[in-house]
Amino acid sequence: MSRKDALAEDDGKVRLDKWLWAARFYKTRQLAHEAIELGRVLVNGDRVKPARVVREGDKLLLRLNQLEYHITVLALATQRRPAKEAQLLYSESAESAAAREERSLQLKAEFTSFPHGDGRPTKRARRDIDRFKSKLS
Repeated sequence: MSRKDALAEDDGKVRLDKWLWAARFYKTRQLAHEAIELGRVLVNGDRVKPARVVREGDKLLLRLNQLEYHITVLALATQRRPAKEAQLLYSESAESAAAREERSLQLKAEFTSFPHGDGRPTKRARRDIDRFKSKLS
């Protein structure tokens, strides 16, 4: 199947949730639909419905996992294609990419400084916990 076959052929009418799925921002259309309903996707600065028709040149603001993507729609597609082809459907602003990279580094730094537990308690530690809980009750 060629790239032309994957592009929308019906007068450039593609639902927003279907386009987000085809562009590989979400694994399923249902996840894309839920994100739009929750207001995590804005089209040209407006909150829209999942059935909104996407057109070339639309500006999208996506909030995924504490990261923001400011993208412009370059092409329309109704089928999910490989990642290399999906990247041709949109362009991300340089400011957005830089801000997203900075935020991901900040999140990684927060994660490494977060105190992690020692894992599963040993048999002795469980007995101590049980003794402590029995004294409370």
